[in-house]
Amino acid sequence: MAVPEEVGVSADRLERIRPVMQGYVDKGNLPGFLTVVARRGKIVHFETIGMRDAENSKPVESDTIFRIYSMSKPITSVAVMILYEEGHFQLGTPVSKFIPEFENMKVYNEDQTEILDAKKKITIKHLLTHTAGFTYDWGNKPASQLYREAKIFEPGTTLADMVKKLGNIPLVHEPGEKWTYGVSVDVLGYLVEVISGMPFEGFLQTRIFGPLGMMDTAFSVPPEKANRFAVLYKPNKENGLERIENVRYTLDGFNFFPSGGGGLVSTAADYMRFSQMLLNGGELDGVRILGKKTVELMRYPHHNDRFGLGFAVVTDNEPPNVLESVGNLSWGGAAATTFWVDPQEELIGLLMTQLRNNRYPFQQQFKVLTYQALTE
Repeated sequence: MAVPEEVGVSADRLERIRPVMQGYVDKGNLPGFLTVVARRGKIVHFETIGMRDAENSKPVESDTIFRIYSMSKPITSVAVMILYEEGHFQLGTPVSKFIPEFENMKVYNEDQTEILDAKKKITIKHLLTHTAGFTYDWGNKPASQLYREAKIFEPGTTLADMVKKLGNIPLVHEPGEKWTYGVSVDVLGYLVEVISGMPFEGFLQTRIFGPLGMMDTAFSVPPEKANRFAVLYKPNKENGLERIENVRYTLDGFNFFPSGGGGLVSTAADYMRFSQMLLNGGELDGVRILGKKTVELMRYPHHNDRFGLGFAVVTDNEPPNVLESVGNLSWGGAAATTFWVDPQEELIGLLMTQLRNNRYPFQQQFKVLTYQALTE
């Protein structure tokens, strides 16, 4: 770890992070945390608090493996942009050129009472910006019910199976019409598979994880790493914790559907390397994953001044409501993990925990506690 003052951060002020985070653990709201702050390429704060497995008194450690859920999306988006740089498609290319299942899509009207022929084709940019008209199986509208019935992410099935199912479900709006969070990035995972001719996980390993030294990021946790894998929790009625047994351990370890939108596990060290690559404009330790201009294009606010290609972006038109900078990229995961990359301040923040249905504001508090420590 670097001396914080050498990169314009106050060590004393960074010490404010721990007591706030510790408070949640002491109250039993959270099992444990891992928080990291880096500035100008130097780690100035790295702290673990609490347990990765509370029932068995196993603490969060520096190499604990976490489910990162939707923090998989920026990684998948980088994979897509690698192929974009190689000239395989343009952002406006219809996805049906590579995935014929999406050639003649149907679309719901606004209140989902009628099914019509879609007037527009889904493009690759629509998928990257969540404007394709795909959704998730949340809620009780007809589309969500169809997603549930189709079991989009059924264990043991393939990305090709997922796409076949999606091709039969109407979109919730015309492509490009508005922003709807959903399975678009999972479709991008299959697109990577089709264009590269290799399994999606193999492409990620070959082109991103291997070159960046991301040793523990994958759609699986092998037996030899299973002891490092954090348990997943959710709040109970008393603001305490309830263990979620959502994954079965087998002789092969833990295996997840290869969901580009939410299936990866990772460690703080791995995700910091990925984040630093983005902050550096596509390069880390002499390894270039993307060109500088490509990262700039991903950071550009492509939709409603808020969303780039793979993550949220802070703009002048949508000013921050916590301490942060215009130009920040960020995203989080369903188990309350979060990260941000701030090009203006050359700053990265990362918070890892494992809590579904989070009802607490610790992510925003961590961000404020980080920014208040900057001195130059």
